[in-house]
Amino acid sequence: MAVTKDLTKAIPYENSSSKVEKWELEYTYKNDSEGDATYYTSTFTTQVNQKKADGSNAFTLQAKGSFSKADLVALCPVSQWDAVFASQVDSVITNPVATPTPDQAFNIPS
Repeated sequence: MAVTKDLTKAIPYENSSSKVEKWELEYTYKNDSEGDATYYTSTFTTQVNQKKADGSNAFTLQAKGSFSKADLVALCPVSQWDAVFASQVDSVITNPVATPTPDQAFNIPS
């Protein structure tokens, strides 16, 4: 299983001073290559406000150009998404649920 993951979208929400107050982030996972029997993809999203609910800062208020890709990835709950993606691959690719087969010729016992 060759899993690739990447930040695929980052939308900054700027205030009147051109400082980012919120990020909308998208992170995409792919298992193997498209066309392979084990190919699976999933996309996760999150919105991160500069100010957390407890009043602390999730990130420094600054211009969007000051953020690196690593800074943006660090705002994502990647370890949580890693676990969810692994579970998805397991349930869809590795150990899929068997589909029951109907027996149309079944005779009701007397």
